[in-house]
Amino acid sequence: MRRVAGIVLALATIIASPVLAGDYPNKPIKMISDSAPGSAVDVSFRMVMDRLGAALGQQIIPIDQPGAGGAIAAHAASESMPDGYTLFAPALSLFISLPGKADNLPLILPRDFLPVGSLAQLSVFICASPQSGITTLAELITRAKARPGEIAFAATGIGRITHLTGLLLQSRAGIALQTVPYAGGPAAALTDVIGGRVPLIIEGYGGLAGAITARKVNVLAVASAHRLPDFPDVPTVAEILPGFSAGGWQGIVAPLGTPAVAIQTVNQSLRKVLGEPELAKQLALRGAYVDPMTPPEVARFINSQQEQWRPILEAFDASVQK
Repeated sequence: MRRVAGIVLALATIIASPVLAGDYPNKPIKMISDSAPGSAVDVSFRMVMDRLGAALGQQIIPIDQPGAGGAIAAHAASESMPDGYTLFAPALSLFISLPGKADNLPLILPRDFLPVGSLAQLSVFICASPQSGITTLAELITRAKARPGEIAFAATGIGRITHLTGLLLQSRAGIALQTVPYAGGPAAALTDVIGGRVPLIIEGYGGLAGAITARKVNVLAVASAHRLPDFPDVPTVAEILPGFSAGGWQGIVAPLGTPAVAIQTVNQSLRKVLGEPELAKQLALRGAYVDPMTPPEVARFINSQQEQWRPILEAFDASVQK
């Protein structure tokens, strides 16, 4: 009787679950993000979500929940029903967050979420105010060594990848820069850099595109491992500091307990969408480069990033504790 009851219960579960019934998805999917509405990252994110929804045959509803360094969005996503109809699109910073920044950060896979897929790698640029007179990365390093702690850089969010890129640059180049933190995105920071009040800014291309196009800032370098195809004349930091690599990333994860069929369905559709040349071209114009991955590849990527950034995070945390 117990065996029969178990079989009946299993069958009832299969029938009741839209995921296990094999018709996933059969209703709209909510996609939580910690991006600010209307931000450059949010615009690119919505471009992908529109196409992903079309590929899945269901609407993807983006839900922006910025704040607390991503902790608000992460908490909301983790508390969602694990049925495949609420997913989370976190930034890399949520996985390499400073210790103690928030109770549920940094995120760890698969302890906190299940990996689903990867959207794009986001380029980070190092730019200088024209008033600073700094035109190359080599010149910045030379000046910074002669004037330790005097040259400042605008950081849009302590603990975000742009701030961490600045910390990595200081560590690798053996220099000390002054950090000027800004909240609410790059607009205020960029205004101060263009006005000459702050000499440097380290930011994603999306936040700098207008200033770079109008030549209102001097582009010193890009932090990616290789020169970007859309910016062939912009040198990499690695050309001066071999092995240097930093950049943003955005992917998709699911609450613990989400059925494997939902994860695989979203992953396959996402990889198909990211293979569209026109979408890749549009994203590249915004400094985002498609980077499709399988769920295991996402987990390995996050693990490698956490290992890469751990010494920088620990050194920064130790300096703050002094």
